[in-house]
Amino acid sequence: MKDTRPGPKAHGADRSSFYVVAALMLAVALAALDISVVGTAMPTIAGKLGGLDLFSWVFSIYLLTSTVTVPVYGKLADLYGRKPVILFGAAVFLAGSVLSGASQSMEMLIFFRAIQGLGAGAVLPITITIIGDLFSIEQRAKIQSLFGAVWGVTGVAGPAIGGLITDNIGWRWVFLVNLPFGLASIALIWLFYHERLARRQHALDYPGALLLTGAVVALLIVLLQTGQAYGWTGLETLALTAAALALFAAFIRVELRAAEPVVPLSLFRNSVILVSSLAIFVAGALMFGISSYVPLFEQGVFGGSATRAGLVLAPMSVTWVAGSAISGRTIVRLGFFPAAMTGGFFLLAGSALLLALTDATSIAVAAVAGAIIGMGMGLTTNATTIAVQTAVDWGQRGIATASTQFFRTIGGSIGVAIMGALLNSRMAGRLAAIEGVPEGANADLLLNRSEREALPAATVEAMRHALALSLHEMFFVVFAAALLCVAALIRFPRVRATMETPGGTAPAPAPRSLAEPE
Repeated sequence: MKDTRPGPKAHGADRSSFYVVAALMLAVALAALDISVVGTAMPTIAGKLGGLDLFSWVFSIYLLTSTVTVPVYGKLADLYGRKPVILFGAAVFLAGSVLSGASQSMEMLIFFRAIQGLGAGAVLPITITIIGDLFSIEQRAKIQSLFGAVWGVTGVAGPAIGGLITDNIGWRWVFLVNLPFGLASIALIWLFYHERLARRQHALDYPGALLLTGAVVALLIVLLQTGQAYGWTGLETLALTAAALALFAAFIRVELRAAEPVVPLSLFRNSVILVSSLAIFVAGALMFGISSYVPLFEQGVFGGSATRAGLVLAPMSVTWVAGSAISGRTIVRLGFFPAAMTGGFFLLAGSALLLALTDATSIAVAAVAGAIIGMGMGLTTNATTIAVQTAVDWGQRGIATASTQFFRTIGGSIGVAIMGALLNSRMAGRLAAIEGVPEGANADLLLNRSEREALPAATVEAMRHALALSLHEMFFVVFAAALLCVAALIRFPRVRATMETPGGTAPAPAPRSLAEPE
């Protein structure tokens, strides 16, 4: 069945469609900037505010709140339309950005990053959903490459911008750089993106959303706090782990009975969605782990600036663009599996190379590894996202797309938490064995120049070596994630982009159509 839903051809040369696409590109730039700019600045922020032991919480809390809200936003977009959801999310994100820039302590920053995440949960998944609404499968494969280019260019500029701002103006301004992009995107969407809505009563699954949030929060606290404070077999750790499992079980039970579940479990009967979700989950852990901890290696181990740390990540963004472009052509010609599987092998190769990074090598090793991983991310994410969108009809496209983003960010949350727990535990033992380290001191000293220069050179060198060893061990988690991603992608269904998947290209029946582009 041919897709008769109004798309780019229906809009023709209409100026409004141009502005909508421009607004969506700005939204993608907004998301890319936050990840790259903040990741580069965080070692400096930790040095200024103190609390390297809370380093991973700044990323994890953002990923947590953006993760647990993704399926809620996806469901709301299917029920009430895409426009109000993305506008609300962008506004909350910008408010969180301003508050983060005003933080006076690491604890305040963590709280305000949580607010940022509440808004971010709507921005990227709803942007991708709108792309799915406006473009056919063949056009979508090409337009995703264009959006991948926006992500890549912003990703390349972001680390450099973040480093320059941090080194020359001040770290607080790295959060304010989101404002012009966000305000422009909100204005364009408000003025030029229109939907026609068919109103009906809904029963949003609030219990399911709360249970999911509680389960993920409990799991992260185990990984980041109780496991280290009380031991992994301590009573507190085991009790909280049991609570997390119980909440997950209750969540599944509620979803099976809910009239309109926040995460319809029936979606995962579709092998395309199931395999894509698993692959994206572990790829998220890999991606966020590199974005969070490679800059720490440059600044903490090699003593580089925030600008240099940003430049180390730049090649990953460049090759992500190339991977997205190649993926778009491969999907149309050969199908989803070859593009996704090729990307998986790039992820594996790049992660293996990252294991060669030590304090005795060059940071260029990380740059090359990141470039290879960027190619893999471009190929894999493009293929899996488009495949998921073609596997459902319009009425479920929002939640299906959001589900893939959910699994990527939950994978990133858990991955960063595991890496942070490993880093903190290994560093604590190694610092205790170094002569000359002040009592109660931690790796924060390596990120604060004045405190670092007050220590003997031999002590600083020993601390850098300890950080290098701890980060090297953590990179084995990245390699394990790449292995799991390849293992999942092997099971990806061999479907072609031109093949019909159940409800994939057919328009939603009129009575069920709730919000469509005019």
